Amino acid sequence: MAEAVRTTALLVEQFGVAQITPIRHAVSRGASAAGLSGSRLEDFVLAVNEIVTNAVRHAGGGGMVRLWVAGDVLVCEVTDHGAGIPAERLNGQALPPSHSISGRGLWLARHLVDDVEVRSSEDGTIVRLSSAVPD
Repeated sequence: MAEAVRTTALLVEQFGVAQITPIRHAVSRGASAAGLSGSRLEDFVLAVNEIVTNAVRHAGGGGMVRLWVAGDVLVCEVTDHGAGIPAERLNGQALPPSHSISGRGLWLARHLVDDVEVRSSEDGTIVRLSSAVPD
């Protein structure tokens, strides 16, 4: 018989430009309560902040952030209703040229957390960030 995965909701919040800093602080508190600390905590919070900022700057000015623990993994999902991420930036694997003034958020997030999943279409984007929580 399969064992159920423990899921604990830590944050569900809509955001706009005025909530970027409060969301960052709320994610930090939630991630800390879930067991992240030190550089793992700082990296997770920075990754989420980059994706939230992207939603504000490039996807209509806001969205929804959800933070939860599933088993031993901390997950944050950022949803927006923008026009989607351009195909050339969707994989986020290549570092944008040094002369670019934007385009590093998704790339940076992929280097700060354990896993990044992106689903994007003309109806919006969902970015799911996750990091293992130490025992």
